[in-house]
Amino acid sequence: MKAFVLDSYGSPDALKLTELPRPVPGPGEVLVRVRATSVQPFDWHLMRGEPRLARLMPGGPGLFRPSLPILGADVAGVVEETGPGVTEVAPGDEVYAMSGGGGFGEYAAVKVADLAPKPKTLSFEEAAAVPMAAQTALLALRDDGGLEEGQRVLVNGASGGVGTFTVQLARAFGGKVTGVCSPANLDLVRSLGAEEVVDYTKEDVLGLGRRFDLVVDIAGSHPGRAYRRLIRPKGRHVQVGGRGSRWLQPMGRMFGTMASAPFLPHRVAITNGPWTETRRNLITLGALIDADEVRPVIDRRYTFEDVPAAVRYQEEGHARGKVVVTVTEP
Repeated sequence: MKAFVLDSYGSPDALKLTELPRPVPGPGEVLVRVRATSVQPFDWHLMRGEPRLARLMPGGPGLFRPSLPILGADVAGVVEETGPGVTEVAPGDEVYAMSGGGGFGEYAAVKVADLAPKPKTLSFEEAAAVPMAAQTALLALRDDGGLEEGQRVLVNGASGGVGTFTVQLARAFGGKVTGVCSPANLDLVRSLGAEEVVDYTKEDVLGLGRRFDLVVDIAGSHPGRAYRRLIRPKGRHVQVGGRGSRWLQPMGRMFGTMASAPFLPHRVAITNGPWTETRRNLITLGALIDADEVRPVIDRRYTFEDVPAAVRYQEEGHARGKVVVTVTEP
């Protein structure tokens, strides 16, 4: 099979198209012929080996060279072969998954616990846009945010991959959504179900003058403690990602947010994985998608040969929704 392999940390140019043997599925795994994948910050963080502090941690990206040679956590494709003990799926089944990697190759070995049936109403490219971003949004709202019907939700960073799903899921769960984004994306965020949109170039979100039951901060544009004036006393602040230094990246912002938590009147949580029950979450998301409650927003589509260009574009941080790659054709 062909795959883009990462032998050393660096720019997208470090991704080299290579011929490799197909993976062999182990117990509890299946071999998926990858039809499509998507690109996200998870991929370029690992490509750069950042945050560099994570290289020192057990299970991290690797101290001197990447421990995960084939990136691409999001996979949509067709089951080619099942490993020992697998009864949940069979060859020929169409699935989507959030795997440990492998989406940047024509075949990937995926744990059954990390996949679910592909939503019937989505193409493979659309399905590949869902797993990591939508599951992040789901956990931020449902698990960490405890969102209840009728509550007011502020989504800071509403037009990116996670943000577009967060707005839609919050609306589907009965929330009243205010989305914060750039002026170019106001109409998009409004179309996804936001009752109110805020142009951050014209209005400081911290000066809105009203309070929310839940703030989901994806953009990371303010310190966690600054949201105190926006959150009701028993409300919640959920931090998702955010940029930072090469050494800490979003970890620095997350550490700061959690350090201030004991001194705040509202609850604080971080949505950053690792996640369990991925299969159950993907089944939940698939049902919402097939019920037309949620749809992936796709900014750009790339061919398999253009994986480095897709990563380069996503790393710029201006994508509206998701960046997807067609890996193999029918």
